[in-house]
Amino acid sequence: MKFASLKNGRRDGALVLVSSDLKKAVPAEGIAATLLEALEEWPKVQPQLKALSDKLNAGQALGAFDFEQCQLESPLPRTFQWCDGSAYLNHAELVRKARNAEMPEQLYHDPMLYQGASDSFIGPRDPILVAKSEWGIDLEGEVAIVTDDVPMGVSVEEASKHIKLVMILNDVSLRNIMPAELAKGFGFLVSKPSTAFSPVAITPEELGGAWDGGKVLLPLICHVNDSLLGKPDAGVDCYFDFPRLIAHAAQTRELRAGTIIGSGTVSNRDTSVGTACIQEKRMLEKLATGEMHTPHLQFGDRVRVEMLDADGQSVFGAIEQTVVQYQGPVKNP
Repeated sequence: MKFASLKNGRRDGALVLVSSDLKKAVPAEGIAATLLEALEEWPKVQPQLKALSDKLNAGQALGAFDFEQCQLESPLPRTFQWCDGSAYLNHAELVRKARNAEMPEQLYHDPMLYQGASDSFIGPRDPILVAKSEWGIDLEGEVAIVTDDVPMGVSVEEASKHIKLVMILNDVSLRNIMPAELAKGFGFLVSKPSTAFSPVAITPEELGGAWDGGKVLLPLICHVNDSLLGKPDAGVDCYFDFPRLIAHAAQTRELRAGTIIGSGTVSNRDTSVGTACIQEKRMLEKLATGEMHTPHLQFGDRVRVEMLDADGQSVFGAIEQTVVQYQGPVKNP
């Protein structure tokens, strides 16, 4: 099944089911008003949603309409918990080099997660609003999963059963603010503007053989201003898969339905595939030449993040955003 949330003037949007080819959609009215509601009642509503999805894909769903990706909220416009990881340690190594920080040995054995702001995600075609370009605006292409209710102390083996949906995302970062913020020892907040997730969230079975139970085995394709930044494979060089990240997050507490867990920036050690963020590219330039040549994002720049299946068809739809200067009141971080 594939799900999206239409903009309707309400904070959580209106839940629709989307056809596998992303061409048609149908309201989930009478089953669940929002995706969060569906996740909270998953055992009850899943059979009804599956039946409606099957009708939609067969061209038999009443009320079906053409699916337009430009009128969407994030699949989950807000949720109770968003935890982002750093499963691709090549990325962690490179960005730490960029700020002259050491890579702790512990990170090779113990997953790293931080709690991000989950009160307001932005839609996949909404602008990236930032007040100052000198803050070092960057995209970060990632994969994420969404859980149902997860019990405290869940094992890695059992954690895989709690993965209900998969998404991709652009986790925007302000690189020049990060070092001072992290030096305080409390993690990210000001340096992480609102995150944008893919137009649709999908059940793992939609991935077929590209889902191994814990990772997506497809390249994540990232463009800046129509130029390919990179297409690192999400199934390669991933030190910690999603069941491991879930078990780590649930060691000492339950996770509620609608919890999103991100992989961190997808990154491969094979530099020929490029990168899913500008900071990695800058660090590779520095290692090769002693200088960083590629600028961070500027106002007016466009980014695109997408995943294609083996047939070249978009799996999640495309995140397409333009960097726009925020004109409201600003206090320097």
